[in-house]
Amino acid sequence: MYLSRPTGVARFAASSSSSSSASLFPGVDVDTTTKTGALHFEETKERIKKLFDKVELSVSAYDTAWVAMVPSPNSLNQPLFPECINWVLDSQHADGSWGLLHNDQLLMKANLLSTLACVLTLKRWNIGHDHMSKALDFIKSNIASATDENQRSPVGFDIIFPGMIEYAKDLNLNLPLAPTNVDALVRKKELELRSCRSNSEGGKAYLAYVSEGIGKLQDWDMVMQYQRKNGSLFNSPSTTAAAFMHRNDDGCFDYLRSLLQKFDGSVPTIYPLDIYARLHMVDSLQKFGIARHFKEEIRSVLDETYRCWMQGEENIFLDASTCAMAFRMLRVEGYDVSSDQLTQFSEDIFPNCLGGYLKDFGASLELYKASQIITHPDESVLENINSWTSRFLKHGLSSDSVWSDRTDSVVKQEAVNALEFPYNATLERLISKRAMESYSGDIVRISKSPYACLNFGHQDFLELAVEDFNTLQRIHLKELEELQRWVVENKLDELKFFRLHLGYCYFAAAATLTDPELHDARIAWAQNGVLTTVVDDFYDGGGSEEELDNLIELVEKWDPDGEVGYCSKDVEIVFLALHSTVCEIGRRALVWQGRSVMRNVIDGWLALLKVMRKEAEWSTNKVVPSMGEYMEQAHVSFALGPIILPMLFFVGPKLSEEMIGSCEYQKLYKLMSTAGRLKNDIRSYDRECKEGKLNILSLWMIDGGGNVTKEEAIEAIKGDFERAIRELLGLVLQENTTIPRACKDLFWKLMSIVNLFYMEDDGYTSNRLMNTVKAMFEQPMDLDALLNK
Repeated sequence: MYLSRPTGVARFAASSSSSSSASLFPGVDVDTTTKTGALHFEETKERIKKLFDKVELSVSAYDTAWVAMVPSPNSLNQPLFPECINWVLDSQHADGSWGLLHNDQLLMKANLLSTLACVLTLKRWNIGHDHMSKALDFIKSNIASATDENQRSPVGFDIIFPGMIEYAKDLNLNLPLAPTNVDALVRKKELELRSCRSNSEGGKAYLAYVSEGIGKLQDWDMVMQYQRKNGSLFNSPSTTAAAFMHRNDDGCFDYLRSLLQKFDGSVPTIYPLDIYARLHMVDSLQKFGIARHFKEEIRSVLDETYRCWMQGEENIFLDASTCAMAFRMLRVEGYDVSSDQLTQFSEDIFPNCLGGYLKDFGASLELYKASQIITHPDESVLENINSWTSRFLKHGLSSDSVWSDRTDSVVKQEAVNALEFPYNATLERLISKRAMESYSGDIVRISKSPYACLNFGHQDFLELAVEDFNTLQRIHLKELEELQRWVVENKLDELKFFRLHLGYCYFAAAATLTDPELHDARIAWAQNGVLTTVVDDFYDGGGSEEELDNLIELVEKWDPDGEVGYCSKDVEIVFLALHSTVCEIGRRALVWQGRSVMRNVIDGWLALLKVMRKEAEWSTNKVVPSMGEYMEQAHVSFALGPIILPMLFFVGPKLSEEMIGSCEYQKLYKLMSTAGRLKNDIRSYDRECKEGKLNILSLWMIDGGGNVTKEEAIEAIKGDFERAIRELLGLVLQENTTIPRACKDLFWKLMSIVNLFYMEDDGYTSNRLMNTVKAMFEQPMDLDALLNK
């Protein structure tokens, strides 16, 4: 065996097919948007901005009915909140039911629950007899749904619904239910109660949450242990109303009164939900790829969230989804938040809370996403959460019975995306495309009753995302045409040793650098990606030793007309392409940076060529270096240096010579390149082994003296990879450092796309990836089709 200069990142551009990228994208209109389109775009943006001002929650007939049942402490025959009774009288549907109007037939259990609660309210105050008559007919006609396992079941239904039937008896209300139906419901309640009481703290929390279904048999001292600072029980109006009726607690009263003052005669099923709703809105905008249009609004949300985090706000820390989202978003944006706050959601503790007991799939998904933002070597709590949530999500996805309707399918697709594209292997453009394809504006969540929130998935999000995506697609196609001309003008298509696939190189840039104004950065990324592919092939057998030395000398002298000369036509093409491209980058960067960056770029290329020459000598002489010697060369030969540096000059901040020469820059570069090299070598080992070549995996086994298996070596290298990317992420997210955040982000983005490309194979043989590339450029998003699917 001998050492070959291992395949660099530029190999992403290589393909067994040498088809021109022009043939991939025929017949697409590349005209810019019209003035009318631009006006509509701005109007949509303004509507979305207004959503930041107020969280719009749907009314819960179920919870409003329970608040309406509360008697006045001064007279048990008088309602404390008569405005809720008026709402009940005014809000019955034509079929006799109450509840959220929705075309989902699987919400019938929820409608039965809400309708029976409203009937009990009217009976309690002896009014609305006609309303009750119609409602009882509705219940009689649909009671079979109460025991239908295919129906979406509100939280606690099996305890609350039978409990309300028993309460109806206390009120002398004759429900038109067959004894067999009632008996079946009562048996289910008894089974559920036994299960909860034999369970841990999570079962106790659940019993407290569904207190209205237990009534006078409830341990109200236990229930009041869950009272929050705002006076509520679990932020649930119905639970709080039931507690107030039994305990006459001042905190419960203050909470209920504040609700009525805010919502004017009706209440939602959960309140407050502001922090969660606004974080969810920010998350949606980010997934749709349109967050850059709302930077000020998002910063305001995150600043307020961070203030609440630092003050220990219950509405963050008592809810797994909110806490996980807050942690992830704040940490990613550079806020100083500790993962210690997530200890309560570790595998052995989470079941003790309500969400853990309910096996909340959505909360587990948010915890999984949060657990990936590891920036310190000792964050075992995040590792623990990542382990159990990934297992839990995979199990849930494999269970056919879990996914019964459109709402669940959206959550399912989010989980699929999160598992398939972890945070360290994410493409913004691809994520936004998938978010649009799985969009469902008709999202109804279900707690004790169904609820909707405009901030969760407004149709304007989709409209803006589609328009933005298609506009960027037209920009990208123009840039691709520019790159195709560049290839021909520099005669790169004439190099026989070079397999050109421009689509991959540009896809990496376009799918990552999504801002329209980053044209120069995308072009520089793609051009240098192609050029690193050229020299990669050239030094990996495409050129003779004389040619390799000739190219290095030419770059050192940097004079296309100088005395060095060209020993071959291939050397001339390669050098002149490199020279003209670097000079053009230098001219463009002068505008952005206000200084010449030519020397920085040339030095980057020279460093790469010399390392490649060294590895070519190793290969020729069959040298077997130590792992340390190998990695010192191999992280450079992975060829990210000439790609990352020119990009940094085109993203906004000015970079001085001191910044580029700083220890921080060098560390960012080395961590990024080391991670990429390790991932590359794991994936390419089998192929390179067959070719008699060495890489870090084979060197690891050699260093083990025959006592280390391939599997053991892979696990060890994976550990090195994980440590490298965690350290890289920590450095990227660290505030107040030498390198500006906008520049540090590019190191992470470039590492992420490397990781994504090497997730399944050796980075350039994936048909699935090629199909993704084609779809990104060929297929505009169709708003009507997305809305009507």
